[in-house]
Parts: sequence; C-alpha cells; structure tokens
Amino acid sequence: MKIAFLGAGALGCAIGSALTEGGHETWLVDRSAAHVDAMCRDGLQVDDANGSRRVKVLATTQAAEAGPVDLVIVLVKSFHTDSAMRSALALVGPDTLVLSLQNGLGHEDVLSEIVGRERVLAGKTYVGGVLRGPGHIQSGVTGKLTIVGELDGQITPRVQAIADAFNHSGLTTSVSDNILGTMWDKLLVNVATGALTGITGLTYGQLYDEAILRQTALAAIGEAMAAAKAAGVRLSMTRPEEAWVLAAEGLSPAFRTSMLQSLEKGSVTEIDFINGAVVRWGAKLGVPTPVNATLVACIKGIERAMADRQKQGVAA
Repeated sequence: MKIAFLGAGALGCAIGSALTEGGHETWLVDRSAAHVDAMCRDGLQVDDANGSRRVKVLATTQAAEAGPVDLVIVLVKSFHTDSAMRSALALVGPDTLVLSLQNGLGHEDVLSEIVGRERVLAGKTYVGGVLRGPGHIQSGVTGKLTIVGELDGQITPRVQAIADAFNHSGLTTSVSDNILGTMWDKLLVNVATGALTGITGLTYGQLYDEAILRQTALAAIGEAMAAAKAAGVRLSMTRPEEAWVLAAEGLSPAFRTSMLQSLEKGSVTEIDFINGAVVRWGAKLGVPTPVNATLVACIKGIERAMADRQKQGVAA
C-alpha cells in the first residue's frame, strides 16, 4: 500500500516508520524543512522499547513529490487541517482514501468538504511519540491500539485492508462499526485534562492531586457525555469518572498534555476541536455546556495574551 502522512510530527513518524518497516511505501509530508532534510540525509532515528535505530524513510515538504497515494493519513494540528489538505491535493488520485487520526471532533467534516465524504474515514490512535529533534523521535507503538472505521459504521473491505496493513506492521489495529462513538470516547479523555492543564500549567501528577480540579474535570466530561447522548452517539463509558481514570492510564506524574505543551511553545491550541466541539454540539442540541464554555474562554484568553506578548516582542 502507498501511504502518505500529512503531518510528520512525533505521531506521524512513529506510525509511519512502523509502516515503512512493514514494507509499505510510506511518505512523511511535513512543512519543517529541517526535519525533512534530517530524515532524507540520515534516516529517521527511532528510540523505543527495543533500543535505537535509524529507519530509511521517504520524506518531503512537497506533496507533489510523493504523487497520488492509496491512503492519506492526516495528523496535522486541527486548525491546519483545511489549509494542509488543500495544499496536498497532489496526493489524491481517483481511488485515494483520507483518514484522520487527529484528536477532537470535526476534522471529518472539514476533509469531506475538500475531497468528498465518500473518501473520508475516521479513526483514533493511542500510539504515543515525542519529537526529540529534527529526524529523531521517541516512539510508543507496542500495545497501543488504533481504531479505524467508516463514518456510516459499515465494515468494508477498504477499511479492513487498512487495518490489515497496520496489524502486519506491528500496529495493533481494529475496525469499528461505531467509529463516531470511538471518537467521542477519545474526546472525553481529552476533555478531562487538556484545558485544565493548559490553564493551570500543571503536570498530571499535580492535576490528579487536586480534588477541586477533579470536580471541574468531571463536570466537563459530564457535559460532553450529555451532548453525545443527545446526538445519539453510543459511548463505551457510562460515568465521567471512567474517562478521568482512563486519561491517566499508563502515564507518568510528569506527563504534560499536548495542550499545555502547545502553550509553553507559544503556539495556539486545538481547543476548538476538543472542548469547543462539546460547546458546539451542546448549542446545536440544546444541552447546556457552561463548564466547557468557560474552559474554552480561558484558553482563548491565554492565547490572546500570548499573541499580544509576541507582537510586543516583535515591535521591540
């Protein structure tokens, strides 16, 4: 299978290197010239439970270099989805499928407007990764589940073929007949901790040590579960506490969420596709979401202050 990753950060490289080693023609498309140059020159350095090795990967900043592929896996930041896909249409041929493995909700709608809903698949992954530097990642693939599915819940040969390609490359993958439920399940985990750590600057150990923050998290999760129920979505969890516990499973007390890391780097966050998605669904279905709306407002305020400081720094 010929596969292109649109966004070759830690996660794209972790999954992409596994598929490369599994024998698939896998392209890592990323806008960072330094990252791409390092991979083209030296290969991708992968550190994992088996040690450290260099994987000879195909990497480019230009989608046209890869040409049409069988599958585009989208892993750019949520707010770059539209522009990234539009700039990478050279990857899309007559039979190309497009799979989002991004966090949050709403990417499938953005992608559908660009390539057509009939091409779009959805999925979630619990694979982990850390970008150590250009062309260098820490990969957490072993035992981490990836779930893919058709938006209408059908189990089709095309989605099964993707799961087979992943499994044969050492990526534990299943096909879901309820991918929307799976996406909401993952959303609950993101709602549990992302915004709260971004606002407070706390690590997981600190967050889970504060009872008052736990109550806020449970309230936010509860609102998301109510919105999902109103939307007719089948969740695997019945109580907010389940998402709260799942969010911390297997992670160290020093863990910092991606939302916190984004703010620490001076970048905007994916809040609009996480807590913001809960607020939008709540408004659409008449479900009150005051806690999530407050968390969104706080993150937006932090982003505004950060942007103003950056402007003042440039002006100075």
